[in-house]
Amino acid sequence: MLLPKRPERLIDENGLRLDGRHEEELRPIKLEVGFLEKADGSAYIEQGKSKVLAAVYGPREAHPKHLALPDRARLRCRYHMAPFSTQERKSPAPSRREVELSKVAEEALHPVVFTEYYPRTCIDIFMEVLQSDAGTRCAGITAASLALADAGIPIRDLISACAAGKIDGRIVLDLDDREDQAGQADLPLALMGTRGEITLLQMDGILTPEEFEKAVDLAIKGCQKINELQREALRRKYSVAKEEAEEEKEEK
Repeated sequence: MLLPKRPERLIDENGLRLDGRHEEELRPIKLEVGFLEKADGSAYIEQGKSKVLAAVYGPREAHPKHLALPDRARLRCRYHMAPFSTQERKSPAPSRREVELSKVAEEALHPVVFTEYYPRTCIDIFMEVLQSDAGTRCAGITAASLALADAGIPIRDLISACAAGKIDGRIVLDLDDREDQAGQADLPLALMGTRGEITLLQMDGILTPEEFEKAVDLAIKGCQKINELQREALRRKYSVAKEEAEEEKEEK
């Protein structure tokens, strides 16, 4: 297999990236809540060319029973990439990376869930990557947070996730796949939208202390923008549901 040729420059002389975005600009984002009828809560996100579906089931009785915790619910996350999500067909078996990112997502989401309200139960969160173009862990966490809210599970805040990185020696927001492959660093971050508390911070690559601070600040700004889109998606769904309920009431 021939690897795609690396572009000579990822940022042109006008400060524009390969897809026409500025350094501090997010990819186009589409969010939809209540995407799956059979799940207790669900959400779908398109971020650039990345597409991720999240579903929540629970709280429900823990199986097997020995996994139950006496004082709180157990949060279980599964991050999985569909075989058709990448250019080369991926094995449907979970890879080491998927197992790791499942744990990462669980730790990012756990601080906002009131697990103590539901002892001896499990809350299962599934994140299925339908198409990958970088940033899927962040997109999955963003969608999973919306799915938790859609399921009616009490949460302290919405979690928004976004990555910053370094390409051509400059700090940019929300890397796509070409930038991720050819860049010098990647820094995924998850944030409680209104509280401003960071629940996930990872980094691949090398940054100076000054670049690290700039990347964190930029990722936080990206998360704040995504949080606004999350709240808008929830308002959109439940305002429609309210209107439909009122129409049904009037018909009766």
